[in-house]
Amino acid sequence: MPSFTVAAAPAVELFEATMSLVNEASKSFTSLLLSLMRSAHWDIAAAVRSIDAASSTSATMNNPTTTATMFTDSIVGANHAKYALESYGESENHQGFDHETFYMDGSLSSILHPDQHRRDCFTQYRDMKAMDPIELLSILPTCSFGNFCFKKYLSIVHPKMEESLFGDLEQRRQVLDGHHPRSQFYGEFLGLAKAVWLLHLLAFSLDPPPSHFEASRGAEFHSQYMESVMRISGNNGGPKVGMSMVVGFPVSPGFKLGNGSIIKARVYLVPKN
Repeated sequence: MPSFTVAAAPAVELFEATMSLVNEASKSFTSLLLSLMRSAHWDIAAAVRSIDAASSTSATMNNPTTTATMFTDSIVGANHAKYALESYGESENHQGFDHETFYMDGSLSSILHPDQHRRDCFTQYRDMKAMDPIELLSILPTCSFGNFCFKKYLSIVHPKMEESLFGDLEQRRQVLDGHHPRSQFYGEFLGLAKAVWLLHLLAFSLDPPPSHFEASRGAEFHSQYMESVMRISGNNGGPKVGMSMVVGFPVSPGFKLGNGSIIKARVYLVPKN
């Protein structure tokens, strides 16, 4: 039965594997974005400071008890701007992840018809998994996934960013007109968007769905729930023994699955003040 297949243990393992694909796609997109910024002679340090300031403001608004400390000097100084850019992209792409349509509409199918919704999500996952996203969107440009791509692209790529990187706003114009550009940059973005979309479908296929969490800036490192993106670690993906480190910023979210297993949040660690 489809419902049994969706709820079976392999689906949890599939979710874990798909989260790994999200992280790989995120790294690939970030690498291309950073390369384009350098080719356009961007001040990478200034760009990261701008992203960090926006993230710090958001963190303070969401959690007034947390001090949003600026860590950009150590990040850029160590040539780790890629982690700040990846954090930015991951944060934008996962906004709304806890809702069945990323809040693109007011659908309540997962509440009103939970069993059917889980089956539908897993069917969509299986149908879409092997498809080239640009080929899918050339046929169904305004399907739910297509609308997700429109929304996230416009959120991640600011008009001034696009104009600086490419000399015009042609890709943005196409997106606003309901078309999906056939450029290398948009294609790389689609790879990341597809991975996040598949992860979301799997999340809503599981019963219970995974719970989503993110490390807070300035938080103590907990190896049970976090792993450092830096390979300067000791055991469990954490800092070396004797080092006092805290979360500089979250890079990607973590999940707690229904079977009790944890997909660790990826974090950038900095020395504790």
